[in-house]
Amino acid sequence: MAQFFSNTLVLVALYALLGSGFVIVYRSSRVLNFAHGELMMLGGYFAFVLASPTDGNMWIAVPIALFFSFAAGAAIYFLAMYRMVGQPLHAAIIVTIGLSILLRGIATLVWGGDLRYLTAAFNVKNSPHTMPWGAKLATFDLAIIAAAAFYLLFLFLFFQRSKLGFRMRAAAEAPLLASQRGINIYFLFALSWSLATFGASLGGILYGANNFLTPEIGVVGLAAFAVPLVGGMDSLKGVIPGAVMVGFSQNIAMRYFDPKFASVAPMILLLIVLLTRPWGLWGTKEEIERV
Repeated sequence: MAQFFSNTLVLVALYALLGSGFVIVYRSSRVLNFAHGELMMLGGYFAFVLASPTDGNMWIAVPIALFFSFAAGAAIYFLAMYRMVGQPLHAAIIVTIGLSILLRGIATLVWGGDLRYLTAAFNVKNSPHTMPWGAKLATFDLAIIAAAAFYLLFLFLFFQRSKLGFRMRAAAEAPLLASQRGINIYFLFALSWSLATFGASLGGILYGANNFLTPEIGVVGLAAFAVPLVGGMDSLKGVIPGAVMVGFSQNIAMRYFDPKFASVAPMILLLIVLLTRPWGLWGTKEEIERV
């Protein structure tokens, strides 16, 4: 049982890390980013490519990969999403779907469908560690938990304590009013994409180190889409309980029912929440009604 809860904690941490990106982008632009999973995949491949020029030094390659990911988020906004300003919301969503297909296609063309292992590229071991409660967690299991905790803590402090965070919240609530007050809302929207892409890439790097890289791992990021829908698309505080509910439903289905049912269980949970509270358990009702 201790091992079950420990494995679920790792899954919850990964889903929280990825799910928060959906919330950041939605709060700023009201866009559902269906390319988030592919941005996760892209971060993993950034790290893989940088393994060779950095002589397999993960402590150099990973920060550079995250920097590229952060910059890629801003580039995606200005090259694609900025052009959607004033257009219907469904047009922007279609652009993210097209971006998802494009990124997956590029990754398949460049790296093929073979499995890539970041641990081999960086010559590091994913050794198991015995926890005080008796369960065993690998090195990158612990890294995923720590990364999710620090990333979410940073986001909470950033939005609640920093002036830039206050401005982002203001631009998300009333972009026209914020613009009239001299706030560069387009910079803030680009920053939201950068922060979301940074988190997705961090999740992709750690997932790739803990498992493997393939152009298809974007489905993991898409599975995390259930987290903000359950917790509330506009609510960062709903990310953690949403991730707990989705992660537990998936692992319970895998452990006590059929492993094939594991990917279906979160969708059933999501359907129940959408039918009873479509704006999410911690979301704002008005946000859904405006859409």
